[in-house]
Amino acid sequence: MILVAFGRKRGKILGNLSEAIPHKTYQVTAVPEHAEVKKHLQDLGLIPGSQVILLKTQGANGIVLLHKSRLALDQSVLQQIQVKEVTSQTEVLALSDLAVGDQGKVVSIFGEGAVRRRLMDMGLTKNVQVTVRKLAPLGDPIELSLRGYALSLRKSEAEYILVEKEVTP
Repeated sequence: MILVAFGRKRGKILGNLSEAIPHKTYQVTAVPEHAEVKKHLQDLGLIPGSQVILLKTQGANGIVLLHKSRLALDQSVLQQIQVKEVTSQTEVLALSDLAVGDQGKVVSIFGEGAVRRRLMDMGLTKNVQVTVRKLAPLGDPIELSLRGYALSLRKSEAEYILVEKEVTP
């Protein structure tokens, strides 16, 4: 029997997405039974068998990464989505969540129009290795090292960039 942990509860094979640990990969095993909600989630691509990552929870909402798209779901919907943990050597998180010295590979860049274009023009493109070199005393801005040069970003801009970080056991 495989035991996985969700939040503070141990020994559960399955759990709901609201109990999931942020930045870990989960596989959806069941979706809500309510026909209207089920149809809407299917239209978004959230079906049993799909892989999701809970990025963060804010108040009554949770931000979920599904097929490189971020979805904001209500806590009541998160509680109805059953998942199981997928064993992975990596975790996906926002660039702003990395600590000094951490490295990651850019997975995707969110944002629209000028913001996204500006980030990509500065060299932040998919599959680029990024290292956090320094944080300002109040945590904003962040100094990064990538492609042989140093780049400073506001923390609000770094939230648009998802990176894959290797997990050390």
